[in-house]
Amino acid sequence: MSNESTAANNKSKPGQLQQDSVPVKSVTVINKEKEDAVQRGSKVPPPEGDLEGTAVGSYHHGRGAQFNTKNRFLKNESTREHIEGIDDWEESNIPTQYIEQQSKTIVNKIESKDVGMSYSMNPYAGCEHGCIYCYARNVHEYWGYSAGLDFEQKIIIKKNAPQLLRKFLMHPKWDATPIMLSGNTDCYQPAEQKFRLTRGLLEVCNEFNQPVGILTKNSWILKDKDVLQDMAKKGIVSAMVSITSFNEDLRRIMEPRTTTAKQKLKVINELSSAGVRMGVMMGPMIPGLNEHEMQRIMKAAADNGATFTAYTFIRLNGAIKFLFHDWLFKNFPNHADKVWHLIEQSHDGQVNDTRFGVRMRGEGHIAQMVAQQYKKYGKLYNMNAEEWSLNTNIFKRPGEQGKLF
Repeated sequence: MSNESTAANNKSKPGQLQQDSVPVKSVTVINKEKEDAVQRGSKVPPPEGDLEGTAVGSYHHGRGAQFNTKNRFLKNESTREHIEGIDDWEESNIPTQYIEQQSKTIVNKIESKDVGMSYSMNPYAGCEHGCIYCYARNVHEYWGYSAGLDFEQKIIIKKNAPQLLRKFLMHPKWDATPIMLSGNTDCYQPAEQKFRLTRGLLEVCNEFNQPVGILTKNSWILKDKDVLQDMAKKGIVSAMVSITSFNEDLRRIMEPRTTTAKQKLKVINELSSAGVRMGVMMGPMIPGLNEHEMQRIMKAAADNGATFTAYTFIRLNGAIKFLFHDWLFKNFPNHADKVWHLIEQSHDGQVNDTRFGVRMRGEGHIAQMVAQQYKKYGKLYNMNAEEWSLNTNIFKRPGEQGKLF
């Protein structure tokens, strides 16, 4: 099933700050201070730091980010700096580029103490889904690109991912610890329709009986129902579908190339009916935008067969705070200040947070209210009631007997 949401259906936006009728010239802004907030339509000044790449007035439909932030690792970058340039120009919306490469590794150890898995693998770097809040944007800077539009437009394809996984699992010291598929970027983003690397990874895991957890917000996962069903019979797979809102106007601008909430519920229903243990991820919850939808999301997911849940609270680390600020004030000029201040109130006066145990949940009365809702409705809809874990006891390498515990 192909992704329903494309650039073509991203026309309506809450706030209607931008107009589609005439082309608007854009200009890059570098190291501007509070006076630029007026041009950006903001009462709250932009976050301190480099706002390089900010497009004044233009809007890229079908993209979450609206400009390229500065890459903190690059010393030399070519930029457009002045609005009074000799030549007129228009900001172009570059088609998605797939950059194929032969990678050296595919499985990564997760050092974070507040993530549910110890290892992850990601066949793609960058993500065309374009979720404006995505923490993985910052990682794209390590590849030499921007966390902004580059993250959505320049997708790195790890062509040899299945072969690398096979080599990794053949190591005699590997102990079948569960691996998270999509720990960083979505393994079922549009690139999967062409390259099918996620399918290849699942087939290797099924062969080895390697347990896997999956997180996605794309209905393309249904294309792999056959292998997922086979893995589910052995207890070596579980999957979560991310649902942040049932408001389609919000979804189309906040995570523009994901599938609809209706389709996500269909994924949960169809895979749970096929025997796959399904859950729903509600993340991030953003005060003033979608936190009030938590009950509705949990009930709908439970009605369609989900048995477990998780959620995160919005945090805007690194370049994401610049991208989100620009997005917020362009799309919601009437209450952007309120949303921004609510996020600050939930992270000790900041919008970013790196503290383990706090960063994913927030603090203060707003974050506590969200946590209380999560606990109350999770109990009401019988979520997370069962004790369940992925089966690590049947892992075997080709030519070997299964593990005997």
